[in-house]
Amino acid sequence: MKNREIAAMFNDIADMLEIKDESPFRITAYRRAARSLEGLTEDIAAVAERDELEEIPGVGKGIGEKIHEFLKTGTSAYYEELRKQLPAGITTLMTVPEVGPKTAMLLHEKLGISSIEDLERASKDGLVRKLPRMGAKTEENILKGIALIRRSKERLPIGAVLPLAREIVAALSNLKEVKQISVAGSLRRMKETIGDIDILVTSSKPEKVMEVFTTLPRVRQVLARGTTRSSVILDTGIQADVRVVEPDAFGAALQYFTGSKDHNVRVREKAVKRDLKINEYGVFRVKNDRRIAGKTEEEVYATVGLPWIPPEIREAQGEVELAERGKLPKLVDLKDIRGDLQMHTRWSDGSDTIEAMAKAAKELGYEYIAITDHSQSLKFVGGVTIEELREHIKMARRASDKVGITVLMGTECDILPDGRLDYPDDVLRELDVVVVSVHSRFRMSEEEMTARIIKVLENPHVHILGHPTGRLLGSREAYAVNIDRLIDAARRTKTALEINASPQRLDLSDMHARMARERGVPLVISTDAHTRYQLRYMEYGVAIARRAWLEPKHVLNALPLNKFMEWVRER
Repeated sequence: MKNREIAAMFNDIADMLEIKDESPFRITAYRRAARSLEGLTEDIAAVAERDELEEIPGVGKGIGEKIHEFLKTGTSAYYEELRKQLPAGITTLMTVPEVGPKTAMLLHEKLGISSIEDLERASKDGLVRKLPRMGAKTEENILKGIALIRRSKERLPIGAVLPLAREIVAALSNLKEVKQISVAGSLRRMKETIGDIDILVTSSKPEKVMEVFTTLPRVRQVLARGTTRSSVILDTGIQADVRVVEPDAFGAALQYFTGSKDHNVRVREKAVKRDLKINEYGVFRVKNDRRIAGKTEEEVYATVGLPWIPPEIREAQGEVELAERGKLPKLVDLKDIRGDLQMHTRWSDGSDTIEAMAKAAKELGYEYIAITDHSQSLKFVGGVTIEELREHIKMARRASDKVGITVLMGTECDILPDGRLDYPDDVLRELDVVVVSVHSRFRMSEEEMTARIIKVLENPHVHILGHPTGRLLGSREAYAVNIDRLIDAARRTKTALEINASPQRLDLSDMHARMARERGVPLVISTDAHTRYQLRYMEYGVAIARRAWLEPKHVLNALPLNKFMEWVRER
């Protein structure tokens, strides 16, 4: 699938147009098309072959032609021409969180900087702070941003890795020689960032499996190729390993290679007490080295007196002890979700109409959704004025009737720097759901940011705090906020905290979501979808919730509509 490559090209085009100070409408058009392709679950080549590119939100005739061109040639003449017009390395500089288009050009023109290495040296030498509009603090933030980029290269966000793993699994599953297959490792535990991809297979002809695996289109380099294990580097830079194991050991190998290491230590300790040993080949009696289990994970756990433990909570955080007592939580599942409470449409910076979002949600089996376009101050993303918002309320009601799903009218209302909200109370009172979020002034002190958010939580018209720490995985650290005080304020004001399922955010983290659950704070899982395809991001949010030990009773949008609206009215 070329979806992500074409999306990356469109984002680069938007960056270059921004540097050239081109029309913001053209820039937004390319970013919207990129966002649609990132969330598209179907191979873009198949859509192009059916001549249906213009049915993708944000893809018109011109952008569609560039997609066709890329699929034929691997690039676009327009893209290459833009690159020639700009100094080399400018778009690379813009990947550093503190560096925007104008700053990138300033750094190049004044200091000749064209690479991240050049930028790091200049910052360490104190040269950047001497430039206009810069300073010591900017220099410090640039160095922090470079460090963040380097860390993010070691581990990729799960949203970038899981689709790759599924491509590999799908390709190998098509082989008649493959009998069983599963991902393992931190990806199976659904950690927010992933270091490598582990896949286990049983097969009567492992040589065939390895031949297909090592020649997949996404393979950039073959590190090792054997009959039972091969390792490759994919085009994204991540390593992928495939192991072929015997059927009698598949469950043991899956348990062993899923981890975590600390969880496995706890399980092995229980085995030792029973004169057993557990490894990737099975469960064995110590006295005669006879294998007594290993075909399935369930029988591996049963030999040490435990029920099967969901992979997401295998982190040695008390799950083994609870399993011993039969007290494991009944974790929330994707099928428990009845609605999605944050999404954006063409009314602000989304790519789809309200009707398209509603239809897609209905196809997912949802009972309700909330439309939460950006509020008026966020003009750069098409923030909705009060007059427009009131007109949209009527349109949402009509969409409900037409599509046959309850469309709640809401907003993602901006929390202004002084702790006020972007709409007055009399406007918020007219809405079904009010989500509030921080979108500006991220570098406030911890005390200022905490006070800013808590002030808003005390507003009785506010229901949900969106992406509470503001982080963007791999590109922006969380802003400074006292999460303990924030959670306590949410409990006191009976405000829900959001697990934002966008794979760029995953905010709250599993650790913070668990803290909120333990203190009795209600949570919601929302996608923050900007296209109808991104409604499927819900699985990432549910994974975070499962890692936080959340059950359906802890998640407000696992409630039926009437119960959810009861909570809204009580709030």
